[in-house]
Amino acid sequence: MKSGGIIDYSATVQPPSNIRSKLKRLGLDAETLEREGKLELWDYYTLTLGKKSSEKLATNSLKVADFSIEFIKTEIGDPSRPARLGIRDGMSTLARFDDEKTWVEFELTRPIQLAGLHKSVGIRGVVRGLHSDWAYRRLEDAYDGIIDFKLDETSDPPRNLIRSMRDDGFDGRWHQLKMAENLEISFADS
Repeated sequence: MKSGGIIDYSATVQPPSNIRSKLKRLGLDAETLEREGKLELWDYYTLTLGKKSSEKLATNSLKVADFSIEFIKTEIGDPSRPARLGIRDGMSTLARFDDEKTWVEFELTRPIQLAGLHKSVGIRGVVRGLHSDWAYRRLEDAYDGIIDFKLDETSDPPRNLIRSMRDDGFDGRWHQLKMAENLEISFADS
């Protein structure tokens, strides 16, 4: 966002107000960015609570069959849609509303395929340990890269760690992260 890119953020594990607050701490004015079309903040979180969202951008269903129709209207329906960074903070949430095969196949045939069509980049949060090995293997095979986070509680204080994984040209070692007061994250060893 700071460099002028467009962000499409699907909030599934926290309310959009939390995302706006965190962007403010990073020195960004989310409301202005939304008005300018630089930030599309979709509210899926409120629906997980069984409530209807009052947000401008929201869905009425987290069932993949319904979600897929809305996705096609917004993504495929506009071939001139500019490249963007698409973030879904918790894909595992879809597993609460659909069987595993359905939501995994949706991800493989919609967001991943369309990201390439629009020359966009997607970041998807998937919780390890909730899904079958089949789901992780299918998703890992389809993604261009995997970024793995973990909390190492064996040290005092606990450490946030990150590693990247791919078949070629990657550094599979764990690296410690540090977070500044304004929520900017960097490598602890840089």
